[in-house]
Amino acid sequence: MTAPYYKLVSSIRRAFPQPVSDREHDAYFVFSIMRALDQVDAMKSESPVLGEPRELDLEAARQTRIAKESLPLESVTEQLVDHLSGAIVWGHPRAQINVIPPPTIPGIIGSLLPSIYNPNLASEESSRLVALSEVEVSAMTADLVGYDPAVAQGVFTFGGTGTLLYAARIGLEKACPGSMKSGIREPAVIVASKCAHHACRTIAGWMGLGEDSFIEVPSSPANEVQTYLLESICRDALKSGQKIAMIVATMGTTDAFGLDDLARICDIRDRMVEEFSLDYVPHIHADAVIGWAWSVFNDYDFDQNPQGFQPRAVRSLAGTQRRISQLHLSDSIGIDFHKTGFTPYTSSLFLSKSGDDLALVARDSEAMPYLFKSGEYHPGKYTLETSRSGAGPMAALGNLLLLGRDGLQALLGHLVTMAESLAEHLEGHAATTVLNSENFGPVTLFRVYPSEIDTFTISKREMTDPTARGIVQKNNEYNRRIFAEIQAEALQGRGVILSLTDCYRKTDYGEPVVALKSYIMSPFSDEEYVAAVLESVCKARETVS
Repeated sequence: MTAPYYKLVSSIRRAFPQPVSDREHDAYFVFSIMRALDQVDAMKSESPVLGEPRELDLEAARQTRIAKESLPLESVTEQLVDHLSGAIVWGHPRAQINVIPPPTIPGIIGSLLPSIYNPNLASEESSRLVALSEVEVSAMTADLVGYDPAVAQGVFTFGGTGTLLYAARIGLEKACPGSMKSGIREPAVIVASKCAHHACRTIAGWMGLGEDSFIEVPSSPANEVQTYLLESICRDALKSGQKIAMIVATMGTTDAFGLDDLARICDIRDRMVEEFSLDYVPHIHADAVIGWAWSVFNDYDFDQNPQGFQPRAVRSLAGTQRRISQLHLSDSIGIDFHKTGFTPYTSSLFLSKSGDDLALVARDSEAMPYLFKSGEYHPGKYTLETSRSGAGPMAALGNLLLLGRDGLQALLGHLVTMAESLAEHLEGHAATTVLNSENFGPVTLFRVYPSEIDTFTISKREMTDPTARGIVQKNNEYNRRIFAEIQAEALQGRGVILSLTDCYRKTDYGEPVVALKSYIMSPFSDEEYVAAVLESVCKARETVS
């Protein structure tokens, strides 16, 4: 007599891919995926969201409990698909919200295959040839940014914050040797621009340095760190007996795509090492999670312009490349393929100029007696994570193979062309002002004003005149209301979906400046969708008084 549990196990087995080829069950597996995709496809419309937007009922979600009995796979699929209702379709050209791209088909396949066979990148023992994808992508990217691929080494981690965490941990070990084992016993700081990602402060807290050990350096109107103040602040830290664990150069800020002068930062670091006779070299990390992709233009002939980009786009691309070409000067780089590499989440690469730096944070093999018994690739000895999916590097590999330098140039060039077109539209309208006109990239930050405002002079006055504080606050609220109107229209399938930032930057007297943000990341973007932004703004102005 067959035990009840075994009958249930036999039934559940159908919900797993078969370990041995079974044409009937393999067809069922493929059909199950296709059925889910068909159900999602039925949710598509002219709107940049799937299905109907719904309010999140968090209280009802908290009441959810696991059922006693199993559900059929088909029922589970329906519930999973339902959770995509209201999701933004990032590939839709009217979705211009933050730096979230649509993933390519190879990127999706690169994520899917490891999901089926579950390799663990802790070691080649548990990942086999999938481990090669991490090495291959690291080598390809190292060559792209100007590192020596034979010396550089990379590991995929849980996001841009993870890349900063790796850099900070290595930098701290350089500045305070033995802190990995014995703890932090002397003061150390992390230094970055005010425009740097908030994760810099987060990791300072999580590493035990304390959030107050993160020192912000004022930025310029071009949203880049003011290097003369960076030098002054670093000098003060050293004079007070603090160690500099890490200096972060932001190579493409999240809001405005500001680019720090990495060469100047490295020069300041090197001079301080000599002047203060430091027994360590402060670690410089390039936070290029967005900007790294512009490395494909390092060998581009902007004079000949073989891709045929428009003049404004050429200027923008060249302006970005002049700073991105400095990436090879840094000690490490943070790279998000799920941003400007068009892969699914999460695909973040921490790339170290020298593999020896990763050895600084390696664990003793004795602590892991059940691992690393064969082969030679064992990143689990020095990674924060033991369990690491192969999805990130496989997706990145798929896209690097698909696109090549030319394809990535074409994609980025098109996105920048659309952003430049939008900026031109906004600059030509009496009610709008572009705020990040000194920056280059696919992001456009702008402010909308009531009819009585002189937009030729207001922007400078808001930023510099303390008597304009009330005006700034009033215009901040006006832009929030404009955003709300645009958002409401977009969710009904009309207009565009934009972002809002509560603090594009602060005025000279400390008031935050609210801005609307268009981040064009869809390869399907075209002039008609650029014009739709201004149409949405004008329609919202008719409603907002």
